[in-house]
Amino acid sequence: MLIYILLSSICLLTVTLNLLVIISISHFKQLHTPTNLLLLSLAVSDFLVGLFMIFKIMIIDGCWFLGDLMCSLWLILSSIIVWSSIGTMVLISVDRYVAICYPLHYFTKIKPKRVQVCVCLCWMFAALFNSLLVKDNLEQPGRYNSCIGECVYYMNYIANLVDLIVTFLFPITVIIILYIRIFGVAVYQARAMRSHIAVVTTKVTVKKSEMKAARNLGVVILVFLICISPFYCFTLMSQNNLYTASSVTIVIWLFQFNSCLNPLIYAILYPWFRKSIKVIVTLQILKPGSCRTNML
Repeated sequence: MLIYILLSSICLLTVTLNLLVIISISHFKQLHTPTNLLLLSLAVSDFLVGLFMIFKIMIIDGCWFLGDLMCSLWLILSSIIVWSSIGTMVLISVDRYVAICYPLHYFTKIKPKRVQVCVCLCWMFAALFNSLLVKDNLEQPGRYNSCIGECVYYMNYIANLVDLIVTFLFPITVIIILYIRIFGVAVYQARAMRSHIAVVTTKVTVKKSEMKAARNLGVVILVFLICISPFYCFTLMSQNNLYTASSVTIVIWLFQFNSCLNPLIYAILYPWFRKSIKVIVTLQILKPGSCRTNML
């Protein structure tokens, strides 16, 4: 009973906090920046993770009562959400890379419309990719079940390898390379300022604010990588290609908890999020013109 209460509380907290993030960025026009649009995509995936946690709580005892079709759909949708989160993290890294390494071109290259298109493509690719990987489970739901009440999905060796490369090794490599480059630029700038090298003042100011954003988002990405890695370690160590919902649940709970941690990180690092929560909770958001409230 204690486990059920704890997991249900985490589920409720995840849904509530990410809903606040979604409302904040969607409602307040001042927050409609390219970076915040990426955070909005991440909040949507975290919100869905919170909702899907309800089904994971249901199968703690190892039994699935919603039928084979719902089992397959649930597992595939969970995979889509996971991949879209990883894809969004890559987009966030690219956004920070351009902002830090090419500050003069950032506002001409990174526009809200382009970010929206990239986010939509990310979600569409996640849906298409994961549907192709486990199409056998959709064509004949329950074909790999060994008993009634089991929720199982299967991927052959090639599909498993492709999934590992596309959804883990490649994105992680890109994120690490981009942030190493960002760190290098940060170190160079710090040394230049200490050496009193002549630098255009406006350029330094922009870089300073962008560097702070890169640091904050770096924390989000680092926590995400720590939380998602155990799932793929489990995939590497698995001796077969058959996964039950209960076994996947054990290694993916840490990822679910990450969806709760993200808005908590925002609350610590972003003053605009704390201010927006106050406006929402006090119902000031219902006032006419509240969307133009100064949040920065």
